[in-house]
Amino acid sequence: MTGTADVTALAANAHGFLSPTGVEILFVLVGIVTLGAAVVTVTTKQLVHAALWLVAALGGLAVEYLLLTAEFIAWVQVLIYVGSVVVLLLFGLMLTKAPIGRSPDADSGNRWAALAVAAAAAAALVWVVVDAFRATWIDLDGAVQGSTKVSGESLFRYWVLPFEALSVLLLAALVGAIVLSRRDIEGGSDKQPGKAGKGGER
Repeated sequence: MTGTADVTALAANAHGFLSPTGVEILFVLVGIVTLGAAVVTVTTKQLVHAALWLVAALGGLAVEYLLLTAEFIAWVQVLIYVGSVVVLLLFGLMLTKAPIGRSPDADSGNRWAALAVAAAAAAALVWVVVDAFRATWIDLDGAVQGSTKVSGESLFRYWVLPFEALSVLLLAALVGAIVLSRRDIEGGSDKQPGKAGKGGER
């Protein structure tokens, strides 16, 4: 424990931990805006507005990647998450004919339990990240850390299984939206006036 604290202190003194640069200040400000957009995403009662606030939150993450000199990851964030995932969510809302306006029934009443679970998960993630990268510093003035070569080697060498699992998850979400929409169409076809009239004649 003492050795880790000494390494952290030396790293902080060497990199000026108490004298942040403009990039670091902007990083914190964008992070606050992104956090606010994420909170509004899960608290709003309008589903379409939640999807649009999710665009703002994911876009804020892309800006954070740009500030960390990870341009490739930032554009992947924009193309895949902002472009594809949010469009998939909007299509799911349209296919399932979700209400466009306010939805009071969207609140399940478990807000405090969800808040406690979210706070515990956030605390665990912060602790894990701080403990893992306690003495790690990114040189923003040096070579690009998030180039295509570096990101590709890391993705397809160490993170290929989570990447494929995420692809299967997105495919399952798309198939589920199609199944729900087809059930809704079949249920609606039974209520057509023509069929109801024929039943009345019988």
